Amino acid sequence: MRRYGKHTDEDDIRSRPNRKGNRPRTNIRPKHEDAAEGLVLTVDRGRLTCLVDDRTITAMKARELGRKAAVVGDRVALVGDLSGAKDTLARIVRIEERASVLRRTADDDDPFERVVVANADQLAVVTALADPEPRPRLIDRCLVAAYDGGLEPLLVLTKSDLAPADKLLELYGDLDIPYVVTSRDELENGDAADRVRAHLDGRVTAFVGHSGVGKTTLVNSLVPVDRRRSTGHVNAVTGRGRHTTTSALALPLADAEGWVVDTPGVRSFGLAHIDPSRVIHAFPDLEPGTEGCPRACSHDEPDCALDAWVAEGHADPARLYSLRRLLATRERREGD
Repeated sequence: MRRYGKHTDEDDIRSRPNRKGNRPRTNIRPKHEDAAEGLVLTVDRGRLTCLVDDRTITAMKARELGRKAAVVGDRVALVGDLSGAKDTLARIVRIEERASVLRRTADDDDPFERVVVANADQLAVVTALADPEPRPRLIDRCLVAAYDGGLEPLLVLTKSDLAPADKLLELYGDLDIPYVVTSRDELENGDAADRVRAHLDGRVTAFVGHSGVGKTTLVNSLVPVDRRRSTGHVNAVTGRGRHTTTSALALPLADAEGWVVDTPGVRSFGLAHIDPSRVIHAFPDLEPGTEGCPRACSHDEPDCALDAWVAEGHADPARLYSLRRLLATRERREGD
C-alpha cells in the first residue's frame, strides 16, 4: 500500500487518499497579479457589492482568504466575471491593508469585535437635540471608537428647532471637534446638506447615530436622488419601529467628491476592544506626557504621569479631564 506524506514536499503539496476525481492539493496560491481593484459598497448575506471602475458587480470571498472578512470601505482585488451582468459572480481574492478601521462590540462583555467600516477618514456622529433626547454617553463611546480607529470625528446635531445645542456642545468644547447644528426645516430645504457637505468633500465619512435622530434623512440629502435609501418611523422613547437601514452602505456624494457610509442605527456601542494607548494618539498635547507613565497605564490612576504634565503647564487641565471622561466610558455601561 502506498504511503502518503513520508516523501512529500510539505511546502508544495498536501496529499490525501486518491479517491475518484481527487488530486493532491497545492498550497501554493496564485498571486492574482492581474486582479482588478474594487471598492466594497455593501455586504449582504455573504454577497458583496463592489465598484470596479464604473461598474457595480456582485462578488463573494474566495476560499483562500479563510476567515478574513471584507467590509464596507475595503479596497479589494477581484477576479472572475467583472462584467456586472445579471447573475454573474466575481471572487474577492485579496483585501488590501486598511488605513483606518471603525470597530465596535455588541456590548462591553463581548470579546469579539466587529469591523463596521474600513478606510473611512471621518466619523460623523449624528444625534438629535430632542425627540429622542441626546445621549452623551453614546456620543462619548462613538468618539472613543473614532480615536481608536484613526478616524477624525464630526458632530452633527439635528432638530435644533426643538432644543438648543449650547449645553451639549459645552461638553465637547475642549476636544475641538468640528460640528454642524441643523433643524428639521434645514433638512427639508437643503441648507443642512450644504453645510454638512462642506465637511465631507474629498473624504470618506461614516455616519453613526441612534435610531430616530434623522441620520438616514440627512444622508439622503447628501447623495444623488437615485441612490437614496428608504426611511421609516422609529419611536423616540422605545427605539421600536421600522428601522430601514439594516446594513452599512457606501454612497457617492452629490455635487462633491467623496463618499458617505450610512450605517444601521445603534442602541449601544461596545468598547471591549479599546486600548487606551491608541486613544491617546488623538490628544497630541497630552501624548508626550505619557512617557513617564507606568506600563499599561490607564491614564486615570495615581502613578499616571499626565497629572504632572498638566501641572507643569504643558496642557490644559480640561483636556485631561476630557480624555479621562472618554476612557471611563469603557468601564461604565451607557445607562450607569
